[in-house]
Amino acid sequence: MIETRYIEFETDKGEVVDITDEVQKSLESTSLKAGAMVIFVPGATGAVTTIEYEDGLVADLGDALERIAPQNIDYSHNLRWHDGNGHSHIRASLIGPSLIVPFAARRLILGTWQQIVFLELDNRKRHRKLVLQMMGE
Repeated sequence: MIETRYIEFETDKGEVVDITDEVQKSLESTSLKAGAMVIFVPGATGAVTTIEYEDGLVADLGDALERIAPQNIDYSHNLRWHDGNGHSHIRASLIGPSLIVPFAARRLILGTWQQIVFLELDNRKRHRKLVLQMMGE
C-alpha cells in the first residue's frame, strides 16, 4: 500500500527546520505499520537530510556549505538569471531533494540523536510543501 501526505511551512533564507515531529505525525495519520517513507522536496533550492539538530551542528553545517559552495563567487546561473542563488542550487544538488526513512510499529526508525531536517538554501523566504510518500503494510 502507498499513502501520500504533505507538510507545509514557511522558511527564511538559510534556515534549517527540524521536521521530524511533523513527519512522524503524518505517518501516524496512515494505516501503515511498517515500511519506508520517502521525504521529497519539490524545488531546486531546498534539501532534506538528517543531523543531530543542535545549534552547534546547525552552524557547522552552514559553515561547511559556505566553504563548499560560497555565496560570493561567480556562478553562471547568476549571470544568466540575475537572481543571486547559484550557490543555492549547487548546495541543494549536493545534499539532495529526498531521503528514505524506514518505519516499524508506526514509528520512524531514527538514531537517538538523529533528526530529519529541511534546509532552506535559497536566498529569500519561501513557502515549502514537502511530499511524504509512505510504502508498506
